[in-house]
Amino acid sequence: MHNYSQFDALLRTFGQDMRSTNNLIQIAILLASLAIGWALSTRLTSHLPTSERLAWRLGRGGISRIAFPAVALAGLVIGKLLYGRGDLTAILNIAISLVGAFALVRLAVYMLRHAFPPHPLLKASEQFIAFLLWSSVALYITGLDAPIVAYLDEPLRLGTYHFTLLAILTALGSVIVTLIVALWLSRLTETRLLRVDTLDRSLRMVLVKFFRALFLVIAVLIALSMAGIDLTVLSVFGGALGVGLGFGLQKVFSNYVSGFIILLDRSIRPGDMITADNRYGRVTQLNTRYTVVKSLDGTEAIIPNDTLMTTTVINHSYSDPRVLLKLELQVAYESPLETVPGLLIEAAHSESRVLRDPPVVAVVKGFADSGINLELQFWITDPENGQSVLKSNILLAIWQTFNRHNIRIPYPLRELRITEVPPLSITASDKLN
Repeated sequence: MHNYSQFDALLRTFGQDMRSTNNLIQIAILLASLAIGWALSTRLTSHLPTSERLAWRLGRGGISRIAFPAVALAGLVIGKLLYGRGDLTAILNIAISLVGAFALVRLAVYMLRHAFPPHPLLKASEQFIAFLLWSSVALYITGLDAPIVAYLDEPLRLGTYHFTLLAILTALGSVIVTLIVALWLSRLTETRLLRVDTLDRSLRMVLVKFFRALFLVIAVLIALSMAGIDLTVLSVFGGALGVGLGFGLQKVFSNYVSGFIILLDRSIRPGDMITADNRYGRVTQLNTRYTVVKSLDGTEAIIPNDTLMTTTVINHSYSDPRVLLKLELQVAYESPLETVPGLLIEAAHSESRVLRDPPVVAVVKGFADSGINLELQFWITDPENGQSVLKSNILLAIWQTFNRHNIRIPYPLRELRITEVPPLSITASDKLN
């Protein structure tokens, strides 16, 4: 009623004399405050220093959004204090309330946008959401919401059911607000948990997903309660629905349960090199339903977590990220065998990815028909960067080293020997022909 009386006083003031000195002075103060606020806010935001720090970027964005309404609000308050006409400042009173609400709404919507993962649609709709919220607040401040609320509260009938548009909008608004708060809390919790370096990464992911699900369930229950829905009805409906979903979504639930088990026992972690379901690659994502394995050729396989629980998974970096690689080759029998292993080790050390500890080993595996078989063994710690190029470079270095030391790599030769040529015989018939 107080808000409505302020707007009613403003209408009476304009009704008496729109061009009175009192009204003109208030309008002049309003326009001057808006102009000064626009000029000072533009100058202030253009001189704000930039930084890559997240906290400073958030603060800079918040300042740029409330600078104009904040400066304009300060001008209105100062103008009202200097004017000092008591009850004859209806225009300034309404303007102060509207501009202050505008500043709070813009700041709240901006902080709300950063409470969720970045999305182009959310950024583009920021202005629309701010305008919609500010319009609702403006209607409440001016008291013009009363006839709108009365119209929406008129009962409607659909068969035997009676409802109002106001009740539907209230329930929808409560659901949206509680879900937004739940998502904001889950986002805040996720940010805090991911910064805790003392916890294992898999455990942090488990806690993030658990709190997100918990906040969403609580938000839905609160929203249904605020909408006037009896939660005891959900117990009967939930029991029947649970039986049906239990059979229909058994595989889906199995994947989710398997995902939580994998995250908790830390048998597979993001960044591990694994071989699963005939796929070899690095684990890039470990979600509650599936795991993404990126192969060395760039392709990504989405493997259900149930598959990882029921089949054998080779984790090449489970307890040690080092991976052993082998190269097999052969040298001719006339080669100086006592110097060949050292040359192979020297060629392997030419690549920076090859570890010195454990040391590179070159072993003689056996004596074959055409040459001596050898094997070069070396370790790396970054198999996710590929192996083909590394092996190719080492083989090229071996080739160059062997050429410098006149070491020959045998290859098969085929010899054709003619032991006896039968004599040619020409008959009389052959001559006639």
